[in-house]
Amino acid sequence: MKNYHTHTKRCYHAIDNEEDYILAAIKSGYSELGFSDHTPWHYDSSFHSTMRMEEDKLEGYVNTLLGLREKYKNQISIKIGLECEYFEKYIPWLKKTLKNYPIDYIILGNHFDDTDETGIYFGRPLTQQQLTKYVDNCIKAIHSGLYSYVAHPDLACYKTDDPFYYQEMKRLCLAAKEANMPLEFNLLGYSTNRHYPNTTFFKIAKEVGNKVIIGTDAHESSALLDMQTYQQAKALLEQMGLELTEEIKFLR
Repeated sequence: MKNYHTHTKRCYHAIDNEEDYILAAIKSGYSELGFSDHTPWHYDSSFHSTMRMEEDKLEGYVNTLLGLREKYKNQISIKIGLECEYFEKYIPWLKKTLKNYPIDYIILGNHFDDTDETGIYFGRPLTQQQLTKYVDNCIKAIHSGLYSYVAHPDLACYKTDDPFYYQEMKRLCLAAKEANMPLEFNLLGYSTNRHYPNTTFFKIAKEVGNKVIIGTDAHESSALLDMQTYQQAKALLEQMGLELTEEIKFLR
């Protein structure tokens, strides 16, 4: 059992430190745990985000995980990742960062349009134009070859019974299928009854033939102890006939 969607208190909206998550994962029987805290960005403006780690905290994040990887190497495999949007203007900085640090993978968390300095949050009710922009951003990220999977691909908030939703989300699913990139079933949204994950989206994914990965999206270490929710989600996906995977592409 593996999980690659794990946060820490460094992002300001999660609790517990890295070792707490590792101990919880070991207790639950995980063989591999990937950390993917919200990436910092090197903003051109004076904008200050309150939902991601600061740029000067990245080195400490990586070094802490390197130390814990060694400490627990005989009990669990630890991977170092980031959850990143596709902010086109800042992708050169991201690529440089991925070369300068031993980052194993990044996942796409497409939260904001353009950048969070000025862009809308995609998890609020969207217009048709905004839904198209969400899907366009996802497809650009998929085509970039940087990302290992799409986190909460159904974050975009739009009327799921509208044929336009089907049209746009099928574009996303087809792009992911072509790239052999898994789509995440998000346990945080599932356990807290958010608008995602939603059945309509995963019916489209089934039709297209996408692989689905379960992501805990842990914002507290106890989420990794909640095997009941994990098993319920797994049973639901199997009942829908979706292909489950735990395999992702690593950068190195």
